[in-house]
Amino acid sequence: FVAASLNNLAELYRVQGRYGEAEPLYERALAMREKSLGPSHPKVAALLGNLAVLYYNQGRYGEAGPLYRRALAIYEKTNGPHHAAVAAVLNNLAELYRAQGRSERLEPIYKRSLAINEKALGPEHTSVGTLLNNLAALYRSQGRYDEAEPIYRRSLAIKEKTLGPGHPDVATSLNNLAGLYRAQGRHGQVERLYKRSLAIQMKTLGPDHPNVAWTLSNLAELYRLQGRNGEAETLHKRAQAIIEKALGPDHPSLAISFSSLAVLYRTQGRYAEAEPLYKRSLATLVKAFGPNSSDVATSLNNLAGLYLAQGRYGEAESAYERSLAIREKVLGPDNPDVATSLNNLAVLYRTQGKTAQSLSRIRRAVDIRRDRAIRTGGGKGSGRLSEQKSIRYVFLFHVHDTLAMSNIDMENRVSLVAEGFESGQLATASSAGAAVSRMAARFAVGDDKLADLMRARQDAAARWRQLDGALVKAVSQPAGKRDLGRESALRRALARNDDKIMEIDARLEKSFPQFAELTAPKPVPLLELQGLLARDEALLTYLVWDDRSFVFAVRQDRVMAKEIKLGANELTDAVTALRKGLDPVGVETLADIPPFDTTKAFALYRKLFQPVQQILQGARHVFVVPGGALQSLPLGVLVTEAFNGKTEALGDYRKVPWLARNYAMTTLPSVSSLKALRTFARRAKASRPFLGVGDPKLEGETGSNRGVALTSLFTARGVADVSSVRGLPSLPDSYDELRSMARSLNVDDAALLVGGAATETALKKMKLSEFKVVTFATHGLVAGDLGGLAEPALVLTPPKVGSALDDGLLTAGEVAQLKLDADWVILSACNTAACDGTPGAEGLSGLAKAFFYAGARSLLVSHWPVASDAAVRITTRTLKEMQVPGVGRAEAHQRAMLALIESSDRPHYAHPLFWAPFVVVGEGGPTQP
Repeated sequence: FVAASLNNLAELYRVQGRYGEAEPLYERALAMREKSLGPSHPKVAALLGNLAVLYYNQGRYGEAGPLYRRALAIYEKTNGPHHAAVAAVLNNLAELYRAQGRSERLEPIYKRSLAINEKALGPEHTSVGTLLNNLAALYRSQGRYDEAEPIYRRSLAIKEKTLGPGHPDVATSLNNLAGLYRAQGRHGQVERLYKRSLAIQMKTLGPDHPNVAWTLSNLAELYRLQGRNGEAETLHKRAQAIIEKALGPDHPSLAISFSSLAVLYRTQGRYAEAEPLYKRSLATLVKAFGPNSSDVATSLNNLAGLYLAQGRYGEAESAYERSLAIREKVLGPDNPDVATSLNNLAVLYRTQGKTAQSLSRIRRAVDIRRDRAIRTGGGKGSGRLSEQKSIRYVFLFHVHDTLAMSNIDMENRVSLVAEGFESGQLATASSAGAAVSRMAARFAVGDDKLADLMRARQDAAARWRQLDGALVKAVSQPAGKRDLGRESALRRALARNDDKIMEIDARLEKSFPQFAELTAPKPVPLLELQGLLARDEALLTYLVWDDRSFVFAVRQDRVMAKEIKLGANELTDAVTALRKGLDPVGVETLADIPPFDTTKAFALYRKLFQPVQQILQGARHVFVVPGGALQSLPLGVLVTEAFNGKTEALGDYRKVPWLARNYAMTTLPSVSSLKALRTFARRAKASRPFLGVGDPKLEGETGSNRGVALTSLFTARGVADVSSVRGLPSLPDSYDELRSMARSLNVDDAALLVGGAATETALKKMKLSEFKVVTFATHGLVAGDLGGLAEPALVLTPPKVGSALDDGLLTAGEVAQLKLDADWVILSACNTAACDGTPGAEGLSGLAKAFFYAGARSLLVSHWPVASDAAVRITTRTLKEMQVPGVGRAEAHQRAMLALIESSDRPHYAHPLFWAPFVVVGEGGPTQP
């Protein structure tokens, strides 16, 4: 009884953060039970676990581990390996490994513990909720956000049901879900979750508990990001006071609090107030971890940033160099934090006009980022939004510096432009990793040679991330707690893993070059790209940055690169304005058609095309790799001269000098895709002219908008919720469109897969390689990672019960596994703007790559739903023009658009709403003989 009372009081003190008072009580209770019950009794194991939790809370990981392992051995021996008590200790041990950076051990432990608890305690037990929370946290730390979210939600629901909505553990779950949303940039849902969590903690734990401080800090940071500086400052100061009172003036958590408030002051230009906070944060970390820890390096980096903002360049350089030296020594020369330090030094030198020094630093940063991307295979899941942005920033910074240097070093101008051209491709690739990694995962199913290699590659990449994380955590420990032997072992394991990855990649590239291009494309050198272009062809690739953009214009024998005074937000605004004049929603009669702003179209043309107009002279066919919001605009609607004519009648738009008149244009998802299409092109053997797929059997209200918003479309298993898919709007017009297209090609209804027959199962059973033209007229979900959708997809008729084989969504990964031999795949009425109306969705890129891999040579894709008769005219005329000798796909499409503009029987077709929706994606040149 005495031991139990001591344990209970110790537990109370621990929960209240009174660790010093709790420890001697636990120790007394443990000694009593060992003496009265023996060292292997389950009650002894319980106390060992409690004392280990206390050590864990205090950061005394080396002391906690042996206690957890001893408790685990007792429970496994006395209760059996499948007992709930075993699961509880496994979970705690996993949390310890997570804190130590030994993440390679976590997932199997969590899953074993979860399976035990679900079987022993039921699927809605509190312990199951805790384990789900921990598994979700692991996935979140690995950037696997789409897997983490449904698990976090299930954990929260269990805790609310079993503990009540006002329990502190519910507050923790709310905090975790809010953190996930914040990491993804989904700020709209975050504040409500943090405030609910804070209310629970204040009521149950009291206003001075450390957990209250953490939530206050999280909410303050959200307010800072939203520009609510006064509210943020108040909360940061409250959090700081709580931490100092509860944990003492030298606790490392206080350093974080100082730094957070300093960041707020710095963003407001309150440098004099920020500096002492940064310095106090640095002093606290040096005292806690020693002068050479990674945390100290981060603090120095922050202080250097403050000096840079004030123009104190010498002090900034000294602090940045010291931070870099620590990171190189502690973390290794290829760590991403080293790349960050190099990037910051490059910014410092560029600010001072020292272009050569800036370029040398950013080159090293690019090498680190590129090599890590190769090793990790792009990661799994969505990835950290902030990390994706920082990686892209490094590559775009390199583009900037190479172009700036090319204007100074004229002797090496071409080589510098070529260097920037490759970095620009890396910047584009870094923002499209999620869909491609999902696509690649599909190929790791089965038992063929490719599947075996893919599984080995994914395992090696996962192992690399685990070892790298473990090493970072190990070297970040305070000097007195570092295990140098383990650090050396981790470095050796990383080196062995590097060799394994390189060997697998070499085998993949040799045996499956098309697959390597699909999943891990390498930048195409400038000279190699020029060799792929015909004399009358040009390639434009646009890179969109925060406050500026870049364009590379490439011809067979020359190249031009320019910086454009057009940032991401300004471009988005321009594209949004033009899309308003192309929006078919609400158009019932010709009188409803919105006017198109030719003045704004000319203004955008001047910014995008005039800087490189000289190099485009003589080009007939132009490939375009669009960036940012440009992905949501067919560039043919730009206007090449100031147009002062009237457009009161729709037929007046014939007089407009459209860019579509000047060039046959083809969209490419990436520069490397042109190499893949022209290197791997093969002669078509398909004999049947047409297959039309669409008009899926859906039960939502009839609508014409085929780009839809999603909220909760996926289950935790990654299979679509078929009831949600079934609830999408039905599309009866799509049947008429497909039927008209079939008639124009002299094909009967037997060539249509429509209605209830338009299922994934039926499509996958067909011999699709027999069809020259395959058309999908259905919803296109191409706006990226929405509602759990991690890759673009086409909607088909959902089954009664969803499965991995058939859930009503034909995703890019499934498209890539189809066997096509099609000159054309036509995607009619896929909305390429995001479902909230924001242009610039990445989805089209992934879908196009998937169709190319499956065997399509070109896609004809619509940017918005269009009247069926106009769609049929464009598509059938395009196919007809391709029969003319020497006419390529892009030129055939150009001729079809111009014919529509000049239609004598339909003068309203001169409005770009009718003639401009389709773009050619892929191989726009003539068909290979």
